Amino acid sequence: MAKDKQVEQITDMEVDFAQWYTDVVKKAELIDYSGVKGFYIMRPYGYALWENIQRAMDDIFKATGHENVSMPILIPEGLLQKEKDHVDGFAPEVAWVTHGGSEELTEKLCIRPTSETLFCDHYSRIVRSWRDLPKLYNQWCSVLRWEKTTRPFLRHREFLWQEGHTVHATEAEAREETLRMLEVYADIAENWLAMPVIRGQKTEKEKFAGAQDTYSIECMMHDKKGLQAGTSHYFGDGFAKAFDITYTDKDNQIRHCHQTSWGSSIRLIGGLIMTHGDNSGLVLPPKIAPTQVVIIPIAAHKEGVLDRAEQLLTRLKTAGIRAKLDSSDQSPGWKFAEYEMKGVPLRLEMGPRDIEANQCILAPRVGEKITISQDDLEQQVETMLTAIQQGLFDRAKAHLEAHITPVQTMAEAGRIVAEEQGGFVKAMWCGARACEEALKTEYAITSRNIPFAQERVGETCLVCGKPADTMVIWGLAY
Repeated sequence: MAKDKQVEQITDMEVDFAQWYTDVVKKAELIDYSGVKGFYIMRPYGYALWENIQRAMDDIFKATGHENVSMPILIPEGLLQKEKDHVDGFAPEVAWVTHGGSEELTEKLCIRPTSETLFCDHYSRIVRSWRDLPKLYNQWCSVLRWEKTTRPFLRHREFLWQEGHTVHATEAEAREETLRMLEVYADIAENWLAMPVIRGQKTEKEKFAGAQDTYSIECMMHDKKGLQAGTSHYFGDGFAKAFDITYTDKDNQIRHCHQTSWGSSIRLIGGLIMTHGDNSGLVLPPKIAPTQVVIIPIAAHKEGVLDRAEQLLTRLKTAGIRAKLDSSDQSPGWKFAEYEMKGVPLRLEMGPRDIEANQCILAPRVGEKITISQDDLEQQVETMLTAIQQGLFDRAKAHLEAHITPVQTMAEAGRIVAEEQGGFVKAMWCGARACEEALKTEYAITSRNIPFAQERVGETCLVCGKPADTMVIWGLAY
C-alpha cells in the first residue's frame, strides 16, 4: 500500500477563528490565492458548492417569471454618472479602463461594480407601453470592487454573484417584487443552506446607494458576528427619472416606471462555512453538498468488497443521491479525516463482515453511526440526509436565538457585543443617524436591520434616551 498522505490540521476556532476560517477554506480545497492581490481562484470543490446554490436559486427565479440576461462588463463614465447617489456610493471602489490596446480612450470605462446603470439604459430603449411591463431580469456574472481588505468568499475584489433588476408600472407592483425576492433569499438561506435569518429593513444609513428602501436577511456566524446574506432594494422612480424610463399607460398618459434590484453572492459560501463548520473542517447541509454520501470500502483488497461498493454506489445514484466511491489506496482512517474536512454529510462504511451480514454503517458528519441493512439503503440514506439538514438548521437557529440580548443603553450594548459574550442585541432606536453613528464610533457596532417582527424592548433610544418606537438588531458584522 502506498504511504498515506498527511491530512493537514486546522487551527481550533476557539483559539483563532479568523485563522480557522482561512485554514478550512484552503485545506478543504475551496479556494487558492492568485497572482493578483485580492483576486482568488475558486477550485472545483468551491465552485461545485456555488453551482448547487446557483441552481437552486435559478430554479426559483425562473419559477417566479424571471429571465436571465447578460450585460456588458464595462460601463461608460457618462452612463455611470447619471444617478448621483448611486455613483457616489460606489466611487471609492471603482476600477477604470483608460486604454484599449495602445490607444487612450476618449471616455473612461468603469469595470462594473454593479449593473443598475446598464439595465436602466437598456430599459429606457425597450420599454414603451404598459404592455411591455413588467420586465423581470436576472444576471449571473462577476463584478469588481476595489476593496482595501479582502478575505476568501466574504470580500473579493472580483466576485461571483447574481443581480436581479426589474421594472414595473406601479409602486405597489415594485414593492411587492422587492419583498417577494427577499423571501426567496430567506428560503434559500434557511431551507437549502440551513442558515436561519432575520428579515428586515436597512436603516437610511445602511441602505444601498440610490435605493429608496433596502431590505436584508441577516445571519449569525459561529463567532457570533453577523453576515448580510442577501439584499433587495426598492428604487422608486429615481433611476427611471435619471434615465428617462417611461411608458404610456392604459389612459394614454406618460409615466415613469418603478424599479427594484436584488443580489446575493458567493459570500453565502463564507456564511455556510462560519455557520456550520467545526474544528474538523467543513460541515455541509446535504441539499447543497457536492457529494452527499461517500462510500469508504474497508479492506478493499479483499474479494468482493469493491464490487459490492460499486453496486451500492449505483443504487444511490439511481435514487438521485450525489454519491461517490473512494477506492484509492489511502487508509480508511485517512479517508475519514479527509471527507470530514470536506464536510461530506454522510459516510458509508462497508467491509467483508458487513457483506456477510448484508449490512453497512452510516456515519453522519455530525452525529452517531448506525448500522443498517443493505436492503434498506436508499430509504435509510434519504431519511438520514433529511435529518442532517434539519439538525443543522435547528442547531444554528438555537445558536442565533441564544445570542440575541435585549438592552436598554449603549453602554450595555457595547459591553455585551464588544467585550463579553458577543452576539446581537435588540434595542429601541429614535431614528437619528447621529445615534447610529455613535454606536459605530464607540464600539464598531452597526445596525443589522429593523426586523419585520417588531417588539418593544424598552421605551427610549439606547443612545440618546429619547422616546423611541423602532426596535433594531445591532451587532458586529463581516
